[in-house]
Amino acid sequence: MKNEVYIALGSNIGDREKYLMNAIIKINQHPSICLVDISSIYETDPIGYTDQAQFLNMVIKANVELSAVELLFALQKIEKELNRKREVKWGPRTLDLDILLFNHENIETEELIVPHPRMHERAFVLVPLYELDQTMKLATIDQPIKTIIDQLHDKEGVRIWKQKNGVDVFALLEN
Repeated sequence: MKNEVYIALGSNIGDREKYLMNAIIKINQHPSICLVDISSIYETDPIGYTDQAQFLNMVIKANVELSAVELLFALQKIEKELNRKREVKWGPRTLDLDILLFNHENIETEELIVPHPRMHERAFVLVPLYELDQTMKLATIDQPIKTIIDQLHDKEGVRIWKQKNGVDVFALLEN
């Protein structure tokens, strides 16, 4: 069974773009994950713990033949392979991979909450998500994403860093 998922990617340590691109490659190489689309890359101000470098953020869309928890474990494995360390909550990281949406399901387990519980508060997630699907509505909020983005105070902290060009899903992977 194919499941449609949206995954947020973020990095603010080292070669941020390389970490994002390596994560996308590893995700796409997984035998049960098929990459469908990727957003442009956005540079964003840190939130929560603000004494750190700016992030590069993006969102990808994929079809997976995994459960949500199996996908979570696969993404955590990729984070670990790319030197992710969990030392400071919302702190600096080489890579952060978050499941934003899994089909239109509401999932709440010890390991995972989907839709991502704070995504509606975060322009760095909603702006690239909106780029991928301008008609999407979040199951938890009965408003179009554009309306939610317009109401966010931190949207000015989200700036295009590398534009996806054309219709080629892998355009950003080419330097």
